[in-house]
Amino acid sequence: MADSKQIACLVGPTLVAMLVSEFPLVQPHLYDSQIPPVVYLSGVLMFVAGLAVVRAHNIWARNWTVLITLTGWFFLLLGLIRMFAAGQYHQTAAGTSSAVFMVLEGMLLIIALFITYQGYRRSPK
Repeated sequence: MADSKQIACLVGPTLVAMLVSEFPLVQPHLYDSQIPPVVYLSGVLMFVAGLAVVRAHNIWARNWTVLITLTGWFFLLLGLIRMFAAGQYHQTAAGTSSAVFMVLEGMLLIIALFITYQGYRRSPK
């Protein structure tokens, strides 16, 4: 559980910062002018981060720690998609409405806040 808490202390706040900074109300035109090399680079970074999380924490328990494992796999897969389909990803993101992004990022933000809470809360004695 100590490893899970340490990874949650890194992954949770990182996800919160990423999601809030990408939120359509904060940066409404963020995805309008992305070029494929930038999408590719973000995919490489997501892939490496996801791989690091999965290598350090591939635990499939029936508690909150599975969210860390799922987050690692999500970053790994999203990174691969961004790397191998950078042009298509850009077109899809640019054509998607802000409402869809707000709903998806809102749900992910709730998960990220929960992971952050679990990472920083005191363990029961």
